[in-house]
Amino acid sequence: MQPAEIPYLPRGVRLHHDRVRDTWVLLAPERAVSLDPVGHAVLSEIDGVRSFGEITAALAARYDADPDRIAEDASGFLRALRDRRFLEVQP
Repeated sequence: MQPAEIPYLPRGVRLHHDRVRDTWVLLAPERAVSLDPVGHAVLSEIDGVRSFGEITAALAARYDADPDRIAEDASGFLRALRDRRFLEVQP
């Protein structure tokens, strides 16, 4: 994923807290993905306005982590979600 690209959740896809299992899930029509804390942290930053570079910079600052490592890990995660149509990207 390129730093200038703007990721967003398409219509019908949303973050949801499953109170029964006390975990976050990404819901889409007839599909769901359970999220670990890292996945939730990344997806909770996606607002359809900020670029991937801005999101990874915010995560790196929040968790005092290497921005390049955050970008690498987040890019792979978001690419997998995009391939499964849980995520869209504006150029």
